[in-house]
Amino acid sequence: MYLADSRSTKAAVAPDTRPGRRPAAVPGTVLALGAVSLITDVSSEMVTAVLPLYVVAGLGLSPLGFGLLDGINNGVGALVRLAGGHLADHGGRRHKVVAGLGYGLSALCKPLLLLAHTLPVISAVLAADRTGKGLRTAPRDAMISLATEPAHRGRAFGVHRAMDTTGALLGPLVAFAVLRATVDGYDAVFAVSGCIAVLGVLVLVLFVPGRIAPAGPVQLPEPVRPALRDSLGLLRRPELRRLTLCAALLGLTTVSDSFLYLLLQREGDLSADLFPLLPLGTAAVFLLLAVPLGALADRLDRRRLFLAGHGVLLLGYGLVLSPWHGIPAVVAVLVLHGTFYAATDGVLAAATASAVPAQHQGAGQALVGTGQALARFACSLAFGAAWSLWGGYTALAVTAAALAVSAVVAAFVLRPTDDVSPAEVSA
Repeated sequence: MYLADSRSTKAAVAPDTRPGRRPAAVPGTVLALGAVSLITDVSSEMVTAVLPLYVVAGLGLSPLGFGLLDGINNGVGALVRLAGGHLADHGGRRHKVVAGLGYGLSALCKPLLLLAHTLPVISAVLAADRTGKGLRTAPRDAMISLATEPAHRGRAFGVHRAMDTTGALLGPLVAFAVLRATVDGYDAVFAVSGCIAVLGVLVLVLFVPGRIAPAGPVQLPEPVRPALRDSLGLLRRPELRRLTLCAALLGLTTVSDSFLYLLLQREGDLSADLFPLLPLGTAAVFLLLAVPLGALADRLDRRRLFLAGHGVLLLGYGLVLSPWHGIPAVVAVLVLHGTFYAATDGVLAAATASAVPAQHQGAGQALVGTGQALARFACSLAFGAAWSLWGGYTALAVTAAALAVSAVVAAFVLRPTDDVSPAEVSA
């Protein structure tokens, strides 16, 4: 299905360059991909919102066990991301084909959760779902980078992440409503999630162009088929190497969202019914700030904004560790958590896009994303073990101290140099 779609759109989609017309800061391709992400995130976040409570409270899994489950699934997605980025570049910029396969695989996994009632089966289904996410992430970000003028990439990624986060905002609400309205709440959540995921795949097939010509002065020869060694060799580029190193270093001290929400639920003494609503605070702030912070990144140094976002996350950890408890404290932590994502997620992708050549966009996004995801995989394992040994409070205190040290090191590594600036195009 996806291959046929790509063959039918052999002409690459290029920005409007007619006299008197300015290329759009946010091209239609970005909006179409944003719609796909919005729908897909509604589906994904429905499951994510109930999964921690389902496996910890419902199946009796320990924090260490949940950390292992969460970490392994993130690790699988991270490794597959490398393959997804390279395959998308190697196929003559057929990023839509690889992304479509990833979205399709994830859609198939949602109804399979209806049959998963033991930890091994749940782990296998979630690993397959993460494989789909790993396949689609780098090609999707590469399409956004190629379709957008370099000077507007921060804004474009901000718009995409805002649309994506709208789905993250709606997903827990839908899950909450389904849990309230049905007897077999978890099964109903998984079934509805699967139907929504299929809709996202249809939008991708119908509205996202098959091939995209790079915006701006860089044009690719046809066909472009980078070798695997060329993709891995991108780490020889100083700017990309520093970004990958710092993304991994900071990822090692970034607590999984699921663990943070479990801590907030326990520290704030919230009822289990309210647990699916905790991601809403993060998503709402992310939605409000993704576009303005993305635009700010286009005017300032994207690397500094990325570091500042981790400083905001450190403040959030400090609030969780402080004596201040209750609903106001929970809201404040969620505001800081959402600000962290708005200042780092799309901003890192925009910085990466300007650090690699156009023909290696998929591989470049995959390298940075994989380094960050593997580091968060290690953090999930370590944090789950630390929680089981010392308790959640002490585990977070140690992680916060490590994040402070990592931020100082990253600030030194990402200090201004004579390399290509974030707002420029890498040749």
